[in-house]
Amino acid sequence: MPVSLAELQSTLDNLLKPGEFRDYCPNGLQVQGQGTISTLVSGVTASQALIDAALEKGADAILVHHGYFWRGEEPTVTGIRRNRLKALLDNDINLFAYHLPLDAHPQLGNNAQLGLKLGFTPEADLDPLHKSRVGVWGVVDEPCSGDELVRRITRQLGRAPLHIPGTAKRIEKIGWCTGSAQNYIELAFEAGVDAYLTGEVSEQTVHFARETGMHFFAAGHHATERYGVQAVGQYLASEFGIAHEFIDIDNPV
Repeated sequence: MPVSLAELQSTLDNLLKPGEFRDYCPNGLQVQGQGTISTLVSGVTASQALIDAALEKGADAILVHHGYFWRGEEPTVTGIRRNRLKALLDNDINLFAYHLPLDAHPQLGNNAQLGLKLGFTPEADLDPLHKSRVGVWGVVDEPCSGDELVRRITRQLGRAPLHIPGTAKRIEKIGWCTGSAQNYIELAFEAGVDAYLTGEVSEQTVHFARETGMHFFAAGHHATERYGVQAVGQYLASEFGIAHEFIDIDNPV
């Protein structure tokens, strides 16, 4: 049964609460399309490849984690931006994008869903002064060695992470934040974890891990952020009886 654009938008905003975040982009409906939605496609990033795949599926709306209109970007509608927007507007497709709100949702968010995949139970925020769960620490349900956690990550995410070995023989307490959150490693250290996992790595992150004795895992920006948008898409499909399909556009980063 189709759902109105207004009802879908209201449900997403009530669920993900974008007004609670200071973000780098607008969260919510970024491109308006037709007024009723029967088929929803979700994906990590609103790339041309995802839009083309959504067109083939007959989608009325696309839900992503990485949308458009990032702070500091060139504001003109030219080049690939023009091509992407033209494809959406010509085909009357709605584009919804939620960045930090999708990372932080305590059940459906990227961090929560990655924790479920890897057997981590969250205990608290990495930053106690931040009211949202953008980065968390918790316990490993089945404590393991660094090498064993590498194998678990590889099996669950379909790619081997970069691992900077630490001193703990068994990892029991871990911090994690999906995407490009390597700078949260200092907060993780302050939380007293044995290991920290994120998507990306910077040169200085390696030195910090080595000098503090923490295990560090960089499991891929895209690979760690595939699960929140799927969970939200499945929630909407169940709530409204619309069709939903997650389309994974491979990205090695």
